[in-house]
Amino acid sequence: MTTEAVSPSHPIQLTLDDDLKRNRVTVFFRLILAIPHIIWLSLWGIVVYFAIIGNWFATLFGGRSPEGLHNFIAQYLTYMTHVRAYLFFLSDPYPGFMGDDAYPTDITIAPAADQNRWITGFRIILGIPALIVAGVLSYVAQVLAFFAWIVCLVTGAMPKGFRDILGWVLRFEQQTNGYMWILTDRYPSFSTDMEA
Repeated sequence: MTTEAVSPSHPIQLTLDDDLKRNRVTVFFRLILAIPHIIWLSLWGIVVYFAIIGNWFATLFGGRSPEGLHNFIAQYLTYMTHVRAYLFFLSDPYPGFMGDDAYPTDITIAPAADQNRWITGFRIILGIPALIVAGVLSYVAQVLAFFAWIVCLVTGAMPKGFRDILGWVLRFEQQTNGYMWILTDRYPSFSTDMEA
């Protein structure tokens, strides 16, 4: 689940627990198979957008994200992580539709905690550098995922190096989302250590 306690290194962490084997048939049709998830992610995202705005106001005035909003946004971030992991070939199983099931590539998000109101108030401005880096990394990940798709089709396995790089990119993207969505006031980590 997404609200377990995590180590103090970063409130949002990614875990990669996969055997690297890939089913060539599902790899070949991955984009088509992911269409229902992309649609559901988009529809759920509309509701989450308004929840993020409410979360910003609540945290700005209360100094803490309300637990219900925090958990709702965290569940969406978890689901998004599962879908992106599936699209990036980080994991082979078909993900569930709510983000609350166990998945080989998963994200752990710390419970709601006190946040600095100044950081919350200027979050959009403070997040611009991280958003730029995450945007560039997203394009890099798409190129790497294309090459990973070819390799997975030919070999039936995901190379560990590809998986680790794509995992690092996904972790940075989700830490950026968590920061921008007021789940934490901790800035995304550039560390290559998955625990950071």
